[in-house]
This record gives sequence, structure tokens and C-alpha cells, in this order.
Amino acid sequence: MPHEAISVFDMFKIGVGPSSSHTLGPWRAAMRCVESIRKKSGIGEVAGITVLLYGSLAKTGRGHGTDIAVMLGLCDADPVTIPVDSITPAINEIDRTHLLKLGGEAAITFDPLVNLQFLYNESLPFHPNALSFLVEQKNGDSWSETYYSIGGGFVVQEGETASSKTAVELPFPVNTSDELLHWCMKTGMSISEVVMENENAWRPETETRKGVLNIWQTMHDCIYRGCHAQGELPGGLHVRRRAFDLNKKLLRGGAYNNAEEWAGLIKQGGSNFQYILDWVSCFALAVNEENASFGRVVTAPTNGAAGVIPAVLMYYLLFFGWQQ
Repeated sequence: MPHEAISVFDMFKIGVGPSSSHTLGPWRAAMRCVESIRKKSGIGEVAGITVLLYGSLAKTGRGHGTDIAVMLGLCDADPVTIPVDSITPAINEIDRTHLLKLGGEAAITFDPLVNLQFLYNESLPFHPNALSFLVEQKNGDSWSETYYSIGGGFVVQEGETASSKTAVELPFPVNTSDELLHWCMKTGMSISEVVMENENAWRPETETRKGVLNIWQTMHDCIYRGCHAQGELPGGLHVRRRAFDLNKKLLRGGAYNNAEEWAGLIKQGGSNFQYILDWVSCFALAVNEENASFGRVVTAPTNGAAGVIPAVLMYYLLFFGWQQ
């Protein structure tokens, strides 16, 4: 069976919610378009850009913030590092001024109602999540690029082939769970050890460990924010955030000043099954609500399931700690 090497960091991407395919993917596509502009002509030579959203991106794009993601991507804002509190003001400024700072360098005219077109009745054959960037240059030339957001934050450009990507040969290639178990039995290594050996094909082990810890820190911060954020979820349906109230109920009035003290109070509450289950549900709900609110989350492995892995990890680390 053909094998495509996929890293842990391909599966667990840090980004902004609410959707890996409708938010993070289009955001990354816009950033790739900006990269192409720099290579082909330079940011200062662009007169304007029109973005066409096809199929599913058109039909559910507004609800998933596809339009917001595209505009921020064209500004070359990185979903990994952008202060999430700056997202709404940045979009409001584009709406107000009809100006977009392309690549973070040069302002171009950009009216979202004109330059972002939702083609509800048109689809491209390769994948339903398609978007095209029509670039007009000051010298009168124009060109376009089309991208497909294929899920999990992965983006493929039209015409891109496997040979376009950097080939990595893994010591333990895996396509199925049976193959993973085969390598474990053959080598005597654990699953985590097999995965680490594969990751070493991309980078030094120290970098992998640092990156994985950063992923966990992002998950942890997302849980903590979600447990302490009140109000309604965006979208106009007036859905009230629930993790805040559940967190407060489970703590039974306990006082704390930071995340470390908060974790201590949780551990003091006991370890019976129902108590644990309530907290795991609270953690997952907190992440899902942050995801729905354009918060920073980890695609794990999709934004739709972003709360499950952080919740289980939080429970494990709270009650069992790091096992070396």
C-alpha cells in the first residue's frame, strides 16, 4: 500500500476555531497565496484580490468564519500566534475602511461584500471545500490559484502532486493499527517509542519534545480559558456557554488565583467516578466552547473533536502526573 509520511505535528495543529476544514484550512490557503505573491511579483505590485468560495465553504462558510479566516490569512496573520482578542477588531477595521494590509505590508482595497464571493451553487470536482484567489497586479496582469481544504487543516493546491512535497522515509512506516502493533512486537518498543523514532526522521528529538509540550500547553490554556469565560457563543443563536457554570459548581465555592491553584482544588475534590466524569466533561466542553468562539485550540485531529484529547490528558495529568 502506498505510504504518505504524516508527523504528529500534521495531526495536532495549533490554530483558531471553529473548524479545521472551514477555518484553519482556508486561513492556511490564504497564507500560501501571499507566499506565492511574494515569489511572483511582490506584495507592492498587487492592485487587488478577489476570493471565490465554492461548495461547502460557500454554504457554511460564514458560520465557520471562513471569510474571517481568509482575510486574516491574506494579512499574513499566523493562526498559531495571533492574539485571539485582536481578531474581531481586525475584521471590523477591514469592514469599516475597506482596506486590507496584504501580507502585513501594503494596504489594498478590499470590500468583503465584493471581494469575497460565496458561490453557493458552484462546486469544483476535486473536493467540496475549494477556494480560488484572483490576483490583479498594478501592471494589468492577473493570475489565480485554487486550493482545497481537505480536512484536519490540510491544504492542497490545484495541480500539486506528491512529488511537490518533501519526501521523508520513516524507519517504521505505518498505514494501519495492525502495522503499528507489528513494529511494536518486532522491535520490542512501545507505541510512543515507535512514534518518536519516526518523528526523528523530521527533526531532533529535543525539538519534537519541545513541540509536543507546546501543543499540550495550548490545550491546557484552552481548557482554563474555557472554564472561566462567560456569555454566549457567537453565531446569533444565543447559546449560553456552560463550562463556566459547571466549573463553578464542581469547585463548590473554592477560591483560587491561578491555574495551578485551580488544579489543586480539583484534585482535592476526590477521585470517585462521577466526579472524574463531570470534570472530564467540563474540560471537553470548555475547549469546544473556545473553539466555537474563535479561540486558540489544537486540531486533535479535527476541530470538531478538539475537546476530547485535551480533556482526557488533563484528567490523566491531574490525577497521575507525568510518567517518565
